[in-house]
Amino acid sequence: MSHHLSGPNLRSPKGDARLDLTDVFVFPAAESGRTVLIMDVNPFAPTQGDAFHPDAVYRLNVDTDGDNQADLAFSFVFAPPRDGHQTVTVHRAEGADARRHEPAGPAVISGAAVDFGRTPSIVSSGGYRFFAGLRSDPFFADLDGIVNDFQWTGNDFGLDKNVFGIVLEVDDDELGPGPIGVWARVSLHENGELVSVDRGAHPSLTAYFNAEDVKDAYNAGEPAQDWDTYREAWTAVLAHTGGYGQAEAEAALRTVLPDILRYDRSRPTAYPNGRTLRDDVTSARLAMISNGRITDDRIPPHTDLLSVFPYLGVPHPVTP
Repeated sequence: MSHHLSGPNLRSPKGDARLDLTDVFVFPAAESGRTVLIMDVNPFAPTQGDAFHPDAVYRLNVDTDGDNQADLAFSFVFAPPRDGHQTVTVHRAEGADARRHEPAGPAVISGAAVDFGRTPSIVSSGGYRFFAGLRSDPFFADLDGIVNDFQWTGNDFGLDKNVFGIVLEVDDDELGPGPIGVWARVSLHENGELVSVDRGAHPSLTAYFNAEDVKDAYNAGEPAQDWDTYREAWTAVLAHTGGYGQAEAEAALRTVLPDILRYDRSRPTAYPNGRTLRDDVTSARLAMISNGRITDDRIPPHTDLLSVFPYLGVPHPVTP
């Protein structure tokens, strides 16, 4: 799957779905001159977690100068839920503060309501447009077919699923004039420390490339170290799954390592140049690992996506 269940043994990090990063999206807003950043968490929401984790820091990191480190970061900190309600504060950090995992910088949105219903509560403040809450999962894939040796079933795993979406729309000027890189992170306060328990940008990497005993370390790591840390092991994976030679494998891995989603606004938006809600990332990853032998899982994008903010579809009814 995309980045769902990214802890060891196909479980959520720490066994807690609230901490499970599922997808990252970057694309142009409906309004010209603005960019949308989305991180989704909590697969199977709300049955495996009915609110955001109050001891977690959810974060979107932005590299504006190509050095694989955050130059700008937006941290989302959620209050403990009370009587079915929850609020969130958004912090904006720059420079060295953006590279700390703790929330830093001024609060650009304070005490915004988290929306667990069908009608989104949208906050506009200081040039930002923001939403956090329950929405339909935009991820589409034939997971049954993937685990059944690529015998396609036509069943879309995400068709009736929900996630918790965090959607932030900003002016392009906020992100600088050139290409940017984006990745998300979820960290948890435990035993007096803030521990990174999930991170990523490109879809389906840890599921295909990381051994079970590596996933926790990967989730705690920094993208700037990805190439040196994972190039050798991931080259071996591609040699096994797609018959790649070393040079060919390294060329393919350059598109996903470091695990930062690049976005050049001067070029058409389509994965891996950013990622829209309709991009067929499952087929792209299958083609990569198979060296072009498998090109399509035959599952189309979802039809409930919105053309305006918050772009994610209305949540599906929850089955007990």
